Amino acid sequence: MSIKKIISLGLLVFIPISIAAEHFEWGTLTVFITSALAIVPLAVWLSTATEEVAIVTGSSIGALLNAVFGNATELIIALVALKAGLVDIVKASITGTIISNLLLVMGLSMLLGGLRYKEQDFKPVVARVNGSSMTLAVTALILPTMVIYTSTGVEETAIRNLSVTVGVVLIVVYALTLVFSLKTHSYLYDVGLVDLEGETPLAIVESTAHKPNLWLWVGVLLASTVGVAFESEIFVGVVEEATKGLGLTPLFTGVILLPLVGGAAEYVTAVSVALKNNMDLSVSVAMGSSLLVALFMAPLLVLVGLAIGQPMDLDFNPFEVVAVAVAVTVANLISLDGRSNWLEGTLLLATYTVLGLAFYFHPAV
Repeated sequence: MSIKKIISLGLLVFIPISIAAEHFEWGTLTVFITSALAIVPLAVWLSTATEEVAIVTGSSIGALLNAVFGNATELIIALVALKAGLVDIVKASITGTIISNLLLVMGLSMLLGGLRYKEQDFKPVVARVNGSSMTLAVTALILPTMVIYTSTGVEETAIRNLSVTVGVVLIVVYALTLVFSLKTHSYLYDVGLVDLEGETPLAIVESTAHKPNLWLWVGVLLASTVGVAFESEIFVGVVEEATKGLGLTPLFTGVILLPLVGGAAEYVTAVSVALKNNMDLSVSVAMGSSLLVALFMAPLLVLVGLAIGQPMDLDFNPFEVVAVAVAVTVANLISLDGRSNWLEGTLLLATYTVLGLAFYFHPAV
């Protein structure tokens, strides 16, 4: 049985435990830990269901489904937190998800894959395209912050209008990246997708008579989404009190803890395919998830916040902006040559560790 299946089945026990912990008031910390652990298997099932539906619908629609649902768990948690008014934590979770995907996920993949295969190859052109898009995203995140810190007396409405305008531009750019990767230049993204359970190329799976039960997996997809939303309500309801009791700031909680909870599926997927010597797909998962968050999830949250009366802008903590810029720069430098080894994975993990420590010791504002 694969690690992914063990996680997705074993941790399901925390769903009833977390519900009981909240209902019987077993303590804030207990509710926080059990609900976080309950979200992990639901995130894995959500990811697995997306993959299975993608096999039935074909590679083009499947790629689009993966692009849309790739970070569904993080988005649901962020939406619940935004509805609860935890805007600072939502902002921190956006930067944290980008950092963790580029440094932690890609670092683990390169380290473990490099220990097994010594050196692995992937298409540098994909890394370059993703790197260029991420540079645009970082620029968009930096500008609203710089407007505030280089001006005096900037009105909130001006920053909000700037954030909405930038958000619309980023969403348009993300749509264009999908057209580029799925339509006009899809051949560049032919990364040899595999069925993670059977290690069967997607093209072969599609050509066989036996296919996954579409309606079953659509049901799993919907049930997982509802489950994540339900557990996120429990998790977000105690996150401030629990983390304060642990001596953690909202900044550290959003940047480090929330991405670890919501991104479990990406971590397992990226590392699994790296261990199967498919670094193309591993890099695509890590960088693609970062792109989705920066170009779609962040601006979408700005627009949703405006609609539900919880205004959120793109004025990030300057240190968050610096951390994202560092993560993008380091990831781009390491991935540009299209080759990876265990040392490069170690360098990415070391960068993530140093940034994590910096966020831990960063004083609460």
